[in-house]
Amino acid sequence: MGLGLWIGRNTGAADFFVASRRLGPGLIFSTMLAANIGAGSTVGATSDAYTNGVTAWWWVGSAALGCFVLAMWVGPSMRRVAAEQNLRTVGDYLEFRYDERVRAIIAALLWVGSIFILASQLIGLGWILEVVAGIPKPIGCAIGGLVITVYFAAGGLLTSARVNVVQLTVKLVGFAIALPIALRWFGGWEAVRAVNADMPRYWTFAGPDAVRYIALFAPAFIVSPGLLQKIFGAENDRAVRVGVGFNALGLLLFAGVPTLLGIMARSKFPEIAATSNMALPMIFMQGLPPLAGAVALAAVFSAEVSAADAVLFMLTTSFSQDLYKRFVNPAADDTRVLRVARLATVVSGALGVWLALYFGDLVQTLTIFYALLGVSLFVPIMAGLYVRRSHADAAIASILGGVGGMLVVQGTTGGVGIGLLGPAPAGLLAAVLGWTISMLFSPRPARRPG
Repeated sequence: MGLGLWIGRNTGAADFFVASRRLGPGLIFSTMLAANIGAGSTVGATSDAYTNGVTAWWWVGSAALGCFVLAMWVGPSMRRVAAEQNLRTVGDYLEFRYDERVRAIIAALLWVGSIFILASQLIGLGWILEVVAGIPKPIGCAIGGLVITVYFAAGGLLTSARVNVVQLTVKLVGFAIALPIALRWFGGWEAVRAVNADMPRYWTFAGPDAVRYIALFAPAFIVSPGLLQKIFGAENDRAVRVGVGFNALGLLLFAGVPTLLGIMARSKFPEIAATSNMALPMIFMQGLPPLAGAVALAAVFSAEVSAADAVLFMLTTSFSQDLYKRFVNPAADDTRVLRVARLATVVSGALGVWLALYFGDLVQTLTIFYALLGVSLFVPIMAGLYVRRSHADAAIASILGGVGGMLVVQGTTGGVGIGLLGPAPAGLLAAVLGWTISMLFSPRPARRPG
């Protein structure tokens, strides 16, 4: 909080929204990886490994695949358009490429979806503080919300990119210390392989669950506004390719860490099966010496906080730029937009805390967000970049089809899906069909070139 307030003391609007487009490869790498190793990649993936076994590797592995596509193709293309047209948000891009209707629909959906993922980060923080210090979960969620609100409101992307360097260092050191100590405490690799050895599904690496994870996470990490808008702050294409590419490599290397920790927790703490979100903090509290456990838990806290500020970035920029400046007060100058963005940060933080208390299940909350993000944004952004004839009506058809398809499958099957066709894959398929049908029956030229 102190570092964020100091860095952001003279921040302007360009610094807040796109860091004045000065982020080099190192800062892009650290702010991206810090955002991507959050509550889902730590508490959530460990909880999933506790319940489902090695297939949980795909939770983080799928994000790495999406980030690789973002690094090599989508990210540099989006950065060039943003720099040439002075775009600050994904909403700016969607209006430039299509029209104001697409911008408004996505801005509204993002507000709903992003609040869910902010809540999930705060749920993770609540679990950590409850296990470590006995702090009631509502107070823990409120503490997490206060921390991120203060330092992000100070300076937006400029502040968070630099604070993320510190957070990333803490989390990498913490997990590097924790994993080998926990493995030795557990009894080594032979003991790990003996966990649920009589359950083949627990040790199935590739299968239906892997497909479900890829469909859920990979598209969302390609088109996430929180990640794309960090890329808008890059100084050039090389910074995007190197920074985001090494972030993808980091995620691939990290994917096995929560998987191993979750499997160990399954054996050592069978009594927490009903609250598997506690698997990671229990391992660090019970399986590590006090000093190592403290460093590891600080790493988890840093992971949750750094990912939460990326979500605040989506919420505040979407509200201030895509809704307020575009539709409420187009004449607003940068000073007023910046003031609105900071107010939106405070309101978003408070809403995230409330939602965290209402839902309470981290995995469920994250799944809702990532599914909504992927099915609504993937087709409009990819078609906008690579299909010159793609037009606004087709983009809207894909958004409505994607969200509608996801909700129908979610509602009719209770989230289970039909075979491999879970809510997220069904939504993506419906989005592609909606876009294709609209392109066939209303083949208008694009309003602007991509």
